[in-house]
Amino acid sequence: MPIEILMPALSPTMEEGTLAKWLVKEGDTVQSGDVIAEIETDKATMEFEAVDEGIIGKILIAEGTGNVKVNTPIAILLEDGETADDLGATPVATAPAAQATAGDKAVSEGHPAKPAPAAPATDAGDRIFATPLARRLAAEKGLDLAQITGSGPRGRITKADVLKADGAGTAVAAPTPAAAPAPAAPRPMAPSVSSDAIAKIYADRETIEVPLDNMRRTIAERLTEAKQTVPHFYLRRSVEIDTLLEARAKMNAKLSARGVKLSVNDFIIKACAMALQEVPDANAIWAGDRILRLKPSDVAVAVAIEGGLFTPVLRDAETQSLSSLSTQMKDLAARARDKKLAPHEYQGGSFAISNLGMFGIENFDAVINPPHGAILAVGAGIKKPVVRDSGDVAVATVMSMTLSVDHRVIDGALGAQLLSAICDNLENPVSMLA
Repeated sequence: MPIEILMPALSPTMEEGTLAKWLVKEGDTVQSGDVIAEIETDKATMEFEAVDEGIIGKILIAEGTGNVKVNTPIAILLEDGETADDLGATPVATAPAAQATAGDKAVSEGHPAKPAPAAPATDAGDRIFATPLARRLAAEKGLDLAQITGSGPRGRITKADVLKADGAGTAVAAPTPAAAPAPAAPRPMAPSVSSDAIAKIYADRETIEVPLDNMRRTIAERLTEAKQTVPHFYLRRSVEIDTLLEARAKMNAKLSARGVKLSVNDFIIKACAMALQEVPDANAIWAGDRILRLKPSDVAVAVAIEGGLFTPVLRDAETQSLSSLSTQMKDLAARARDKKLAPHEYQGGSFAISNLGMFGIENFDAVINPPHGAILAVGAGIKKPVVRDSGDVAVATVMSMTLSVDHRVIDGALGAQLLSAICDNLENPVSMLA
């Protein structure tokens, strides 16, 4: 029977996306692993691969359609021997007209939309990802999908996996009661004034309405949740960076032949990575009912892009050289601006850096990105008069930093130790070369 191709969840937090582009048309033959569409998530535009072979019988969601919920049918795949005449026996869902982002792009006609069937779950309540054909074959053969290892993208169970398990004689598991649903995550507080009421206030003024895309909506929800649920406190320090600037100039002169140019931010990343090793109790995240302490220093760095930002993660940053960190950061930033990062490149980490010094900002307070335990806000280096221990007044390049800390994970004294270690590393850059 025809198979519904569903809108995939391309990241753990994805709830909806934009079907940016179809790379196939009706009548095309596809094989498992073929890229059939480009889908824009809240963070990136990603390729979507077919997990079954067959013929594209009908495209249900037109390219350019936004706010398509995960598990919404987006196309119909025909198996060998089936034709378009077989589509009449299969329920077909279409995207609601309100979801279209381009007013002149009509979605394909079909039956009224219906919710996608719920995917099976394990005893622990975890969702099992399987293709519609794999689920149907498993039901026909009496196989338990929870006992089958998927070989498709992100571990999805395919037809081949079911046939392999059937040949191996996978046992049927007795039905078990579904696990109790997990408590819903806290939702952002409803605005005290409706959007329509706000629009009426400015009805006599010329305005431009900017619809929220997936990225802006996700940023709004996550940072609202962060400020409402994460108990922030703030620690501030200033650090003299003249020695660092001199070391950077000398190193760049030597590295120019290799095409490497170190930035101040590269030193900051390394300083933070080392500090997380020196104060390991602060290298931690909030995990709901527990605290997880990381052994490696996985440092996220905020990168501004058009319409939002990314926080690509530099993994094992404490083990990398400054030149390696610089090269990797430039690559991640470039692909972030093109929205070409894979989910594993911007998820994770325990600590983040947000640097607005290049814009002349002297100091600011950054919002923690859950589940991180802290984020460092970095301002510009500015020449200021400073009083030395001898009492003499000198001019130094001073950089202001603010550490925003999640009090559930890191207490005040521990946060102070972490910020002190960061400052020590920046004021003694030679220590970062050992």
